[in-house]
Amino acid sequence: MNLIRWIDRSPLLINLLGRLSSLLARQRGLPILIGIILFAVGFFLQFINLSLNSPLVELLYVLFHNIGILTALIGILMAEPLGK
Repeated sequence: MNLIRWIDRSPLLINLLGRLSSLLARQRGLPILIGIILFAVGFFLQFINLSLNSPLVELLYVLFHNIGILTALIGILMAEPLGK
């Protein structure tokens, strides 16, 4: 329980969350755009992997693809609560 209280009262995390919230309130479409870019990079990596057949490129494809989708979906969900 002490760790959770420490995290809740951490000035660094409070400042970081405040800055992130104000940035996303001004630029609501930014997480969606970042997600689309990550998804596109993953798509490009998939085509590279067709010729290379490398496990590392396949891992990067899966990471970029999934993180891109999650980032875009979270951006869509956060766009409305952050206001206009």
